Amino acid sequence: MQDKRETLLPGQRAKARGALENATGRYEGSTRTAFDDGWEMAETDRLIKTEVRAEVARSAITYNTSPDIPFDRSINPYRGCEHGCIYCFARPTHAYLNLSPGLDFETRLIARPGLGKVLERELRAKSYAVDVIAIGTNTDPYQPCEAEWRVMREVVQVLSDFNHPLAIVTKGTLIERDLDLLAPMAAKGLLRVGVSVTTLDPALSRKMEPRAPAPARRLQVIRRLVAAGVPVRAMVAPVVPGLTDHELEPLLQAVADAGASGASYISLRLPMEVSPLFQDWLAEHFPDRAAKVMGRVRELHGGKDYDARWGHRFRGQGIWADLMRQRFAKAAARLGLLRDMPPLRRDLFQPPPRAGHQFTLF
Repeated sequence: MQDKRETLLPGQRAKARGALENATGRYEGSTRTAFDDGWEMAETDRLIKTEVRAEVARSAITYNTSPDIPFDRSINPYRGCEHGCIYCFARPTHAYLNLSPGLDFETRLIARPGLGKVLERELRAKSYAVDVIAIGTNTDPYQPCEAEWRVMREVVQVLSDFNHPLAIVTKGTLIERDLDLLAPMAAKGLLRVGVSVTTLDPALSRKMEPRAPAPARRLQVIRRLVAAGVPVRAMVAPVVPGLTDHELEPLLQAVADAGASGASYISLRLPMEVSPLFQDWLAEHFPDRAAKVMGRVRELHGGKDYDARWGHRFRGQGIWADLMRQRFAKAAARLGLLRDMPPLRRDLFQPPPRAGHQFTLF
């Protein structure tokens, strides 16, 4: 594990951040190490701040052929995520930008303004075949910078105009802002939302997901979405063995009480750079449990930190994986959370008339 002091200047603070270091991305040809040059750091430079830069998007929809996920297309309004969840499996994608999966992932973000227009062009293509678009499967579309950049709002507006089916995953409260668009989509059978709830312990959440809404606030989001007629599936993800797995039943009870229609879970995943980042975090915050947590993680993944094989990566294997499946199935069945969500409608899809088109005059 890398010493965090190698990538932070003396006196520099990463307040309310998940990662403890900022190791050079794996695709860069050289390694950069922070050092004290003798000049005193200005007070304004001591705190690592969030930077958001704009990207001109050339495409909106990303397609995949993964056999173990229920969608074949998705949209990412942002690259990186300020929530700073230390366990986030998307962290390694920041290396593609020549940025670190560590602190860069949560402090150097990329917004994609104008994405709605690009999406509209793709949806109007004669070759386009409608199917559910998933948003939030990589980074959270309702992370804090959405309040200013409103890229997700652009995308939802286009999908609403086209009557296009949409599945959203988020732990952000900003989704409530868009209920004027989302509630009518839900009423037409075009929308479902997954809300991620990892723990009920606000102190643990603050350490593990430092800039994400507190657990009680996420439960409130579920209540407000359900009250607006939006079907919600609670996502207990990730379940961290030895740290949050004991909360599985109370979590399911809490989301059921909040009105969730269904629930699912995913075990902790530590691909590539996520593993050393998570282990550094464990050693810093839970040194007494670090060995136990990582030992259990490796039992789930055949002795490795992570097993990326299709069908294994989300739940793991072995006795602990079987026990978790049994506990989840029993609790979810008792609470009525094993119901399948109704399929989203595809038959309503219709490109709206273009602005200025002659048919709009009649």
